Amino acid sequence: MKKVAVIMGSDSDLPIVERGIAVLKDYGIPHEVHIYSAHRSPVECREFVTGAKANGFGVIIAAAGMAAHLAGAIAAATTLPVIGIPISSKNTGGIDALLSTVQMPSGIPVATVAIDGAANAAHLAAEILALSEPDLAARLEEVRSASHEKVLAKDREISARFAD
Repeated sequence: MKKVAVIMGSDSDLPIVERGIAVLKDYGIPHEVHIYSAHRSPVECREFVTGAKANGFGVIIAAAGMAAHLAGAIAAATTLPVIGIPISSKNTGGIDALLSTVQMPSGIPVATVAIDGAANAAHLAAEILALSEPDLAARLEEVRSASHEKVLAKDREISARFAD
């Protein structure tokens, strides 16, 4: 199975990013986690990204806040799918990061999840890899089915609680 690279712009992003790492682990997806800044370590970031495909990666997840140029810088250097996680901040709540991540020029796409949406970034990475991994596709179906059943169980519980 191809690996997922999880790259964050700063170690302050780690508490959010760990939610996605946990999802990757649950699916059994091999992954690496790195800190590369689009602004403070651009050479190392580009070197990692330009070699990612040859090094067995199939998807790159990029998490950054504020200016949030990381996902775009990564997408500009590879044709691998890039998933951006805009990270919240005290000043604007993360809307600045969301807009920076989602507003990409034509031909350089970044799939963008919700602000602090690391878990969904990992689920999306799993869906992308599952296109060529039947066992992972089956696992995704199991997770969706379990989620479906959980909602229906909650519905039964709430309906019974408020029945006349």
